[in-house]
Amino acid sequence: MKSNLISKSETSILLKTVSEKWRMEFPKIKNLKVHEIADDAQIITGQGIKILKFNDEYLPFLSEIKMLEKFPHVTVDMGAVKFMCKGANVMRPGIKSHNEFEKEKIVCVIEESQHKFLAVGKSLVSSSELESMEKGEVIKNMHYISDKFWEIGKTIHD
Repeated sequence: MKSNLISKSETSILLKTVSEKWRMEFPKIKNLKVHEIADDAQIITGQGIKILKFNDEYLPFLSEIKMLEKFPHVTVDMGAVKFMCKGANVMRPGIKSHNEFEKEKIVCVIEESQHKFLAVGKSLVSSSELESMEKGEVIKNMHYISDKFWEIGKTIHD
């Protein structure tokens, strides 16, 4: 794995891109490090921040609880957990509760018993559409506990 510090201008461009996509402000971070983990994937780390960049998507890394709490979420029943941890998308019947989110936005997935973050994905429908659904895919699972990014990410420390 190749890791390197990125320049101040690259750092500010990256933080601006992510804050626009996520609609949240970031504190000024000086030293961002990019860890190349695959041709199409990087883990970006800095003070208080860990981001997974996969293709052109920026996702909050699953170990960053404070960051994950700022995103909309759905809570899934325990029956969905084993499927989620194998990369399955979130299906309507497994969702117990949720807050508001728009279509095509990042949504976190939480399991109902311990309230732990299981996955991060992109919504395929809005929360208002979800209300009227009985079945179907709701969230595309993009990063989940035990995936290859999670395993590699556990070895990266600032």
